Amino acid sequence: MDAIKPYYQQQRDEMLTYIPVGVAHTLEIGCGAGSFSAQIKHDLGAETWGVEYQPEAAALAAQKLDHVMTGGVEAILPTLPRHFFDCIIFNDVLEHLVDPYTTLVEVQPLLTHNGVIVASIPNIRHWPEFVDYTWRGNWNYRDDGVLDRTHLRFFTRRSIGNTLDKCGYQAVTIEGINPYDSRGQKLATLLSLGRLADTRFKQYAVVARPAQQVAR
Repeated sequence: MDAIKPYYQQQRDEMLTYIPVGVAHTLEIGCGAGSFSAQIKHDLGAETWGVEYQPEAAALAAQKLDHVMTGGVEAILPTLPRHFFDCIIFNDVLEHLVDPYTTLVEVQPLLTHNGVIVASIPNIRHWPEFVDYTWRGNWNYRDDGVLDRTHLRFFTRRSIGNTLDKCGYQAVTIEGINPYDSRGQKLATLLSLGRLADTRFKQYAVVARPAQQVAR
């Protein structure tokens, strides 16, 4: 267990505000060691479920949450109860999946009639990376962050909205989080007449509901 990376134990306090009050059952895809869902369990009294691919992290999560399944999300989703979860969480997970689009579609039947998905999604236009690849011509993968070497997909504020639309969701919230404040970023935003305002944020917090809910 000593080999668990800090990545799997992040608290993600900034995402708690996006979890709807009154949730009874939550499912966190990529729950890591269970720290975030444990906060939901403690603060909101919800029954917390988790899916985690990394076995050692899943073992830690199982000590904190009500139900933890170990393995790939693609194999586990068909085994989960339908119309059961009030909130399904993807904190910095969708970018790691080979096919996040199919996953977003396939979790919809698991949601209750007013259930939502909540996600944190890295912004590939985040200022430090944006400067590095546009100005310096670099594209350097790292052990974590926006250019984590295990990321398979990359998103911008606009492509997040397009992805939700194509996967059958209506966005409730798409909001920048974890801002990067520097004189360079502020000046660039000013000179671009606001077109580079999105480069301030490391991630976007997303709350969305299936479009068919809205149509009812």
